[in-house]
Amino acid sequence: MFCNKKARENIPLEEKNESGTPLIRQSVPRRPYDFILVSENDEEDERKIRRERAFIKELRKKHLHVVKISHDDKKMFYGLRAPEEKFEDYRYLLKVSDSCNSGDVTVNLATRIRIVHFILHHTRIITEDGEEEGLVDLMKDGVFETKFCLHERTNQKELVESWARWTAVFRKQPYDEIQKYFGEKVALYYLWLGWYTTLLIPAAVLGVVVFLYALAFFKTNPLIKEVCESNITMCPRCEKRCPPWNLSDTCTYAKVSHLFDNEGTVAFAIFMAVWATLFLELWSRERAKHVSKWKVYDWCEEEEELILEIVNDSKCEPQKFKHSYVKSTLVLVMVTLMLLLIIGLALALVVFRVVAAPLLSESKWEFMKDNANTVAVMLGAVAHYITIQIMTHVNRKVSLKLCEWEKPNSFAAKEKSFTVKMFTFQFFTLFSSLFYVAFFLGRINGHPGDYARIAGFRLEECHPSGCLTDLFIQMAIIMMLKQVINNIVEFIVPWLKNFWRKRATKSLRRRCGHCYRSACRDENGLIEPCDVCKIAEWLRNYQLADSDSFSLFNEFLEMVIQFSFTTIFVAAFPLAPLLALINNIFEIRLDAIKMVRLERRLVPKKTNSIGIWKLVLEAIGVLAVIANGLVIGITSDFIPRLVYRYGYGPCARGESGVHCMSGYINSTLTTAYMMVNNTDKFVPPNLRLLNNVTQCSFRDFRSEEDHSLTIHFWLVLAARFAFVILFEHVVLVFKFVAAWFVPSHSLSMKNERLESKLQRLKAELEGRRRSIFKSTEV
Repeated sequence: MFCNKKARENIPLEEKNESGTPLIRQSVPRRPYDFILVSENDEEDERKIRRERAFIKELRKKHLHVVKISHDDKKMFYGLRAPEEKFEDYRYLLKVSDSCNSGDVTVNLATRIRIVHFILHHTRIITEDGEEEGLVDLMKDGVFETKFCLHERTNQKELVESWARWTAVFRKQPYDEIQKYFGEKVALYYLWLGWYTTLLIPAAVLGVVVFLYALAFFKTNPLIKEVCESNITMCPRCEKRCPPWNLSDTCTYAKVSHLFDNEGTVAFAIFMAVWATLFLELWSRERAKHVSKWKVYDWCEEEEELILEIVNDSKCEPQKFKHSYVKSTLVLVMVTLMLLLIIGLALALVVFRVVAAPLLSESKWEFMKDNANTVAVMLGAVAHYITIQIMTHVNRKVSLKLCEWEKPNSFAAKEKSFTVKMFTFQFFTLFSSLFYVAFFLGRINGHPGDYARIAGFRLEECHPSGCLTDLFIQMAIIMMLKQVINNIVEFIVPWLKNFWRKRATKSLRRRCGHCYRSACRDENGLIEPCDVCKIAEWLRNYQLADSDSFSLFNEFLEMVIQFSFTTIFVAAFPLAPLLALINNIFEIRLDAIKMVRLERRLVPKKTNSIGIWKLVLEAIGVLAVIANGLVIGITSDFIPRLVYRYGYGPCARGESGVHCMSGYINSTLTTAYMMVNNTDKFVPPNLRLLNNVTQCSFRDFRSEEDHSLTIHFWLVLAARFAFVILFEHVVLVFKFVAAWFVPSHSLSMKNERLESKLQRLKAELEGRRRSIFKSTEV
């Protein structure tokens, strides 16, 4: 190999034929290396060196071309390039397969990387101890430091220009180019994310309309006036330190409650339940259109893996399906214990809020003292976010360990198993505390003289304006912290790593000189970069942030959790779709910049769907119907207001000139009286010490004589359950009608596929007839 000026300037080299006439021969570039392995150049550890050499020897037995280059006597780089025969075998097996047959298959660099990656992970050596070891085992023991595939400079630059930069925020994503470069799996993620973001627009607009509707009647609402102008004294929130308080002191809280608990939220919750169904149905159409164009519509994951097995080793045996009831039982027990631990953490957060509220009520700051409960809820939300961050790492390790116990027969099966477990753990981590706030807060706290306690402290109570605001505060804080902080960390960490690592290659690039910019020609006229050029390019990729199979999983998990926030408790937070929309507009470019410019290239994976995530999204859609029905029916004051309006209010009594909801707040309160001899068991001890207070009120439908539940309570409870059942059935009917009305596949796509299949079959038949005709002529 040599470097000369003509090669560096990429000028065609002049040659002469037999007659002496000059010929112009274009230099043909070699294929880039499919994969790079890196190891520490540790000559003292002979056992590691022997295992390293044994693995490289096995790769060469499989006819992989291996180039070994040392860098500064510290690291050893191995460039791997598979022979064309491997890819021809792959093309032929695809052509004759039952499900993966899609006509002519172009083996681009993304496909080559996927094949070589499979070969690497299915190459095993026999150690001196007689045990089998694969690449994963060798990397765990430090024999190899890392592995990665190379970015293609030209295609990478094109993706940066058209997609992976902030100025392209409002451009359409180049899905076809993403598919060619990163494979169908990554392309389908961005296709799904783009489609999800687009359909968030009508949801966000309607959410803002519902919010503005509440804002429009903000000042004239009689419920707000009743709280702000009230002279009612409320019972203390705790029994030792908290004083009685005036209902009018919480005027601001009542105003905020009305913004998120009004008639419009019912219609919005129904819309979002139907929206979730339409989103999934329209996504199926969009997915089908693109996977048909990418010729993977009929692709079969199981058959693809068999083809790769044969390409790797023609004498391979199929991985048998296995099932063990003992292992399944053990996994089920461990999952149950893990869920109990997560629910226990949710109870710990409840205790935190219960203890924090009375302590904050003793604060020297007047604001903190007056808003002790609200501040406790906000601190609980922050503590919940910290718990989520910690448990994410724990959940990942536990899920991986459980998958190892199960020992699935393929990577795809392991990925599905891991996804289900990880999402289940994450879902319980995020929503167990929210479910308590939504459905239990203020309903199991008891009443004066018979309060429910935890850790010796009274449970929290709802504000007379309702419990929905507490749920809104929890959701808003967690959602905003999760999206803002996670995105900052997600971008800054790879950027900082990339910045500091680039400094290490400056001296090497200066040494490379002109050869760094162009290439050299070998004896066959093929362009083959010199070793300095190779190591420079390999180092450029090596020093990027690491990427693995979890990189895309993390992005999917983050977005599916956001989808859960956007749909499940949307009745309590109509602005959630707007926050999700704003986040996703920037999330798409953030992920693109990180994936194209800051991280090593992901191993391209072939698929024709988002896999198990589709089932997860469908489950979330069903859960959203149930949860929103329960939020409106149980958490919201929508049903009690209806019962009051048509059963107990001024309009029900035939009074004229009075607003139908006048006196509603007072009807939801029960009075606890101070007796002369201070023996009334319903009066809190700290209230008995205040001689100037003769009575206080608390939120509940109870008799003032013995605090037993009134008929009003049972009527409201019956109306709540009736509404939940009616809501869920009506919305489910809407969902089924929407699913039936919107076909999963467009007719144009079906016709195109039919035409494509017909033409392929005709071409196959014509080729067969030609071969028969030629054989008869001979």
